[in-house]
Amino acid sequence: MRVRLWLTVPIGLALLGCAARVASEPRRYEFTRTEMALPFRIVLYAPSSAAASNAAMAAFDRIHQLNGVLSDYDSDSELSRLSQTSGGNTEVKVSDDLWNVLRKSQEIARLSAGAFDITVGPVVGLWRKARREQKFPRSDLLAETLARVGYTNLLLNPRTHSAKLLRPGMRLDAGGIGKGYALDRALKVLASRGISRALITGGGDMAIGDPPPGKNGWRIELPPLDVTNAPAPRFLLLQHAGFATSGDLFQRLEINGKRYSHIVDPRTGIGLTDHSLVNIVAKDATTADALSKVVSVLGAGQGFEIIEKQGAEARIVRKPGDQVELAETPGFSRFYE
Repeated sequence: MRVRLWLTVPIGLALLGCAARVASEPRRYEFTRTEMALPFRIVLYAPSSAAASNAAMAAFDRIHQLNGVLSDYDSDSELSRLSQTSGGNTEVKVSDDLWNVLRKSQEIARLSAGAFDITVGPVVGLWRKARREQKFPRSDLLAETLARVGYTNLLLNPRTHSAKLLRPGMRLDAGGIGKGYALDRALKVLASRGISRALITGGGDMAIGDPPPGKNGWRIELPPLDVTNAPAPRFLLLQHAGFATSGDLFQRLEINGKRYSHIVDPRTGIGLTDHSLVNIVAKDATTADALSKVVSVLGAGQGFEIIEKQGAEARIVRKPGDQVELAETPGFSRFYE
């Protein structure tokens, strides 16, 4: 497969008489590549174009490798092969990457009492079909798939880094956490090559390293909810953090004027109807990615309690009825520009 790798280099830096000095200063480079069926973007500061492009290619390759571990679309991925053992009383040793994702998923699942659940795959698959057909899932199919969901039916053995799926027909779906994990690992690849001033984005999630030279952080826009009278866009300044956005802006199903999000409540099997946009700032993108789903499902009340326990911050704009509501954790405002 041929991959197009775009490189953006600032011009006008090699001024006459100071070429040696300029050459040692980090310059801004930007790269994009499609992975996990999404455009991933890397912005970094490096001493040369060769160093920048080599590091970016290695980071993209790491994301590509992780897709082979975490994809639920690929029947040959490690995640899919694990799902295929469900109900067989089989304990399967998994790779370090899959173990890290499963362990973090179960931590968030327990903390949220199942509002986040990596075993939600059967229900997610049903709703993907519903969006394609523009039909609400049949109640009998919904009940049948929901019976195969439940994080307590995923057992992890920390001694052997093994996993067991207890019920037949279970299907793991890392869509709520895998992208954030890939971003974190890609940022580590850049750091291993001496590049710390970097920002990597994929979908609405970001892994953020050191800020650009002379700046207090990377400038991140918070887009408004797509409704009348929504709060105006704001900007954050972030460094050494993970950032995630969740909402139903692009992926949703509308039936009889009712809007169902692609984000499914694992406890009910129903796509969320609370039209909302959630932003999370956390210690890493893996945590931010998962917590954005927790707050989407639980809302500001219970959701913010969990956010506090994870040392993160959150913002949610929602329109449950006729009124637009905005809520933030106490520390979120410190990131505003």
